[in-house]
Amino acid sequence: MKNIPLLDFHAQRNPGIKHLFRFARTSAVCFCFGTFAVMSENICAQNAKVNINRKETPVEVILSEIEKQTDYLFVYNKDINVDRLCTVNMQGKTVAEILTQMFGPVGVTWKMEGNNIVLTTKDARQQKGNKQQKQTISGKVIDNTGLPIIGASILEEGTNNGIITDIDGNFKLTLSSPDATISISYIGYITQKLKAEPGKPLNITLKEDNQLLDEVVVVGFGTQKKVNLTGSVSVVTAEEIQQRPVTNLTQALQGTVPGLRITQTDGSLEDSPSINVRGTTTIGQGSSGSPLVLIDGVEGDLNSINPQDVASISVLKDAAASSIYGSRAPFGVILITTKSGNDEGKITVNYNNSFRFGTAINMNHSMNSVDFASWINDTNTNGGAGVYFTPERMDQIVAYHNAKPYGPGSRITANGEILYSISDRGDGSGLWQDGYAYGINDEDYFDLVFKDWTFSQEHNFSINGGNKKLNYYASANYMHQNGMIKIGEDGLTRYNVMLKVNSQVTDWLHFTYSTRFNRQDYKRPAEMTSMLYHNIVRQGWPVLPSYDRNGYLYYSPSPLLGLAEGGEDRWQNDRVSHQVNFTIEPIKNWVTHIDFNYSTYINDRHWDTKELYNHDVNGNPVVVDDTSEVHEGYYKDSYYNFSAYTEYTHLFNDVHNFHIMAGFQAENQKQRQYGLTRVGLLFNDKSQIDMTTGLGPDGSEVTPDVYGSENEWATAGFFGRVNYTFNDKYLLEGNIRADGTSRFRSDNRWKVFPSVSVGWNLAREAFFEPLADKVDMLKLRVSFGTLGNQNTTNWYQTYQTMSVGASNGSWLMNGRQPNTAYAPGLVSEDLTWETIQTTNIGLDWSLLNNRLTGSFEYYIRDTKDMVGYAPELPNILGTSVPVTNNTDLRTKGWELTLGWRDQLNNGLSYGVAFNLSDARTKITRYPNNPSNDIWSYIPGREIGEIWGYTTVGLARTDEEMQQHLATLPNGGQDALGSDWRAGDIMYADLNGDGYISSGSERLGDTGDLSVIGNTTPRFLFGLDLNASWKGFDLRAFFQGVMKRDIWNGGVFTFGATGGGMWQATGIEAVSDYFRNENTWSVQEGYMDANTDAYLPRPLYSNKNLQTQTRYLQNAAYIRLKNLQIGYTIPATITQRWGISNLRIFFSGENLWTVSGVDKQYDPETLTGGYEGEGIGYPLQKTLSFGLNITL
Repeated sequence: MKNIPLLDFHAQRNPGIKHLFRFARTSAVCFCFGTFAVMSENICAQNAKVNINRKETPVEVILSEIEKQTDYLFVYNKDINVDRLCTVNMQGKTVAEILTQMFGPVGVTWKMEGNNIVLTTKDARQQKGNKQQKQTISGKVIDNTGLPIIGASILEEGTNNGIITDIDGNFKLTLSSPDATISISYIGYITQKLKAEPGKPLNITLKEDNQLLDEVVVVGFGTQKKVNLTGSVSVVTAEEIQQRPVTNLTQALQGTVPGLRITQTDGSLEDSPSINVRGTTTIGQGSSGSPLVLIDGVEGDLNSINPQDVASISVLKDAAASSIYGSRAPFGVILITTKSGNDEGKITVNYNNSFRFGTAINMNHSMNSVDFASWINDTNTNGGAGVYFTPERMDQIVAYHNAKPYGPGSRITANGEILYSISDRGDGSGLWQDGYAYGINDEDYFDLVFKDWTFSQEHNFSINGGNKKLNYYASANYMHQNGMIKIGEDGLTRYNVMLKVNSQVTDWLHFTYSTRFNRQDYKRPAEMTSMLYHNIVRQGWPVLPSYDRNGYLYYSPSPLLGLAEGGEDRWQNDRVSHQVNFTIEPIKNWVTHIDFNYSTYINDRHWDTKELYNHDVNGNPVVVDDTSEVHEGYYKDSYYNFSAYTEYTHLFNDVHNFHIMAGFQAENQKQRQYGLTRVGLLFNDKSQIDMTTGLGPDGSEVTPDVYGSENEWATAGFFGRVNYTFNDKYLLEGNIRADGTSRFRSDNRWKVFPSVSVGWNLAREAFFEPLADKVDMLKLRVSFGTLGNQNTTNWYQTYQTMSVGASNGSWLMNGRQPNTAYAPGLVSEDLTWETIQTTNIGLDWSLLNNRLTGSFEYYIRDTKDMVGYAPELPNILGTSVPVTNNTDLRTKGWELTLGWRDQLNNGLSYGVAFNLSDARTKITRYPNNPSNDIWSYIPGREIGEIWGYTTVGLARTDEEMQQHLATLPNGGQDALGSDWRAGDIMYADLNGDGYISSGSERLGDTGDLSVIGNTTPRFLFGLDLNASWKGFDLRAFFQGVMKRDIWNGGVFTFGATGGGMWQATGIEAVSDYFRNENTWSVQEGYMDANTDAYLPRPLYSNKNLQTQTRYLQNAAYIRLKNLQIGYTIPATITQRWGISNLRIFFSGENLWTVSGVDKQYDPETLTGGYEGEGIGYPLQKTLSFGLNITL
């Protein structure tokens, strides 16, 4: 028998399977409809029919038989005699009829509650009715000083029944059950729960909630109270990121931490956002400025971890906070702590999901065929050339444009004439005409390549439990995300499994083991490279036929056939980590930690390129690209980490708190990779290495491309930390780390990195006592520290290395290519560490019972001795000049965080969190630019400066242009181009020399160039608004940049450039170009004049495309990054199903954007795409829904 405590009822034995199926069915309904699936209580039992033939059988057995044949579960109290023998022989009868026969004579009745059939006796019903009579409670709520608390929330647990206290702190509440538990809460105070006692006044004293002050923060090799921190540390909780419908944890962190810059320049599923802490870090040759990412103390990848497994994230930003990690963390640390099992002796099971529908945020589109052809002809004739689209072809294009779709490659006119987008050559070859020269189609290649919407889904399952002796946490995650490609297929599938076990082996020994497995499978068409978006507009002219009239894809060349049939690129990433920790405490407060960590990363990649075929008029294949090859590649990374450290804490006289820690850490990483590419694929559907011939299209032997390498590095470090706190008022911390690395030679291998920080909690001073009820914490802190950077992309930068190649000589010896070897380049003997010095000043505050919190930080970070190119030497040297430590830069910045949380008198709880940060970087030393070339780094100048011309305007008439040129008597604008007329740019003569030029492009002689902007993102911000009320919750998260300039002067801004017609991009966004009565399309009647245009007249010239103020992009933006609406079903309902918590939610990502960039660009991806053109695979707006169930 199973007890149901709330009802004092019993249920049938072994109901687990039935509960499981019932749970699965309920979940499936929620998955499909995303609505509240609440079981109706008016389901009539008599609708279900069963067959029972039992003689002298216990009632319990007959009830079990009914359960097997129906969805019902019987619930009853101990007063029901289920051992009574009963005879039932009824076929095809309703449950009601059978129950009436069984229980009618003995005074037992039944009632439906959901899918439960509750059996009761007359006495039990009377007792239950008496118990459930409504009762009223009353009382008063005060604080610890005896003052009444106005607006405190009094809520009956598991219901929406509640009230708030009045101006005197009094309340009166009618309960739905006399056995109810009530919850008393108010912002800034600890919530109390107590059993209701009807008829007895309740006097409740709420205690102040010091959780924010007592909050423990994960720091390097340990934890600290947040109130005692003296370094710069930001914390992100699990609640802030878990419900975001994003692919990886990095995307969820964007905008949540001041100073943490996360940049996503491409929406492709294989693209990972870049991470940067506090502005420009290093410009050293071969140096990395990314922060160190540690997952439970082991280096990992933010993009691989399941966000649902994260308990908290700490971002260590200054040297005082991160110096304990030494040379591995010169530019910050991101510490991720995963969840652990609970030690409360109960098992908690959680399942949550998310079903997502994504669409491109900012999809471009091609001009229609008539506008495109007119634009091409306008561009040609503006430059003095003839038209590309003849009058006869223009008539055909217009007719096809006005006709209706009829079949593949064909349309039908209003009078029934069938038009074809391409015709055969008519020379007896049976081949189709060239698409560029003869095509008259009218299709948008963006619509052909990309989907309107794509579907993705994610499922998470976790279980945790145990006790103080042994507890565990296990989870599994599955995510499948479809890409936006319509022709071909791209998609990402991710699997995550995690297990963490904690054991208190003895009173003095604690053991932890955790393991994580992550697999990512990705695939895309081989044609879908970074050039795809570029080629869609460069090659995908709207007049090109996408299909011939037989229904075959047509290759002009254009991207469609390659996407569909040109091969596939796929890879599989596996990450596995194992962590073992022993915590030893032989004496109280003396704790020793021993950690063993091992992780592997394996990438297995396959790609193939297949022959492409057009089809002739009769449907026979015709080779248009005879290239075919197969590649197989393997990469493995093995990482080992051992650390041991011991710490001791002692409190003297209740005011002097000392903590000392010392330890050792060793790391080792090994890489191994190899691969093979071989040509001559035998069968397109058998893309394997052993199914290639090694022969080129002409039958000649082609040597396979083979590669392989092994690399390794190691570090060892000794570290220590001392903390002293006096009465939680005066704080002192000192850190030191001595690191040695294999990346430097023995004489420069070791380096010592110290840091010191102090803090002063003014709120603890006696002179602050009058404000004690208003100011909970006011802490001033200062830190200074030095770090070194050993994170070089070249692990052997300080060593001379010789390049050796096998059979790769460019000549033949005995009919074969010989092996080759190259003399090593020069390496400076003095090459050593980059060093980073950081000064940080911060102020933290917590006011009004911790309702108003915040911090402000100002920092200066000097990156010194960066590896840079040495000044050039004469060519007689015979080799490249070696790099040396010769470059310095300085970054200055500040960060602001504000938070407010409160509860209104109507029970509405709400919160606001805002963060804002800024950073600017100057070069302080750079010897490799003695001439001060403005296109290189210059000491004293800021990084990111954009030099350009100041635009007077766009000449609307020839007269206006001539008047402007008359003001430039010494050469006009001839240095930039010739034939200046209406529709061209008028540049300003800043230096007043009578002509427009860029001078020598060196400081002091820049002609009419000046700094017109800066690419550095400034004033990065995040705004988090949240509220909850009676089970409903709402969250809106905004993120953006307040100031940034970008110059994109290529084909996606202007359409036509000096690259000529075959690099032109006829997208709708470039159709607002200058046209007057002399423009070809206006004269021929295809277009209207547009003298108030945004863009200049199109030319295959760059004279109007000079970097200038008119077309400088204002990249500031604000984006509604996430909007969530959720509802938690009351526990009184879900507990009937054995569910302790059930939340259903809707979420949207990237829903709304305001920006100053031109409409073809997305403000986040302005530097992405092919060669930084600013347009690539689009980011997505995502709509999702799902549920979160806890048992």
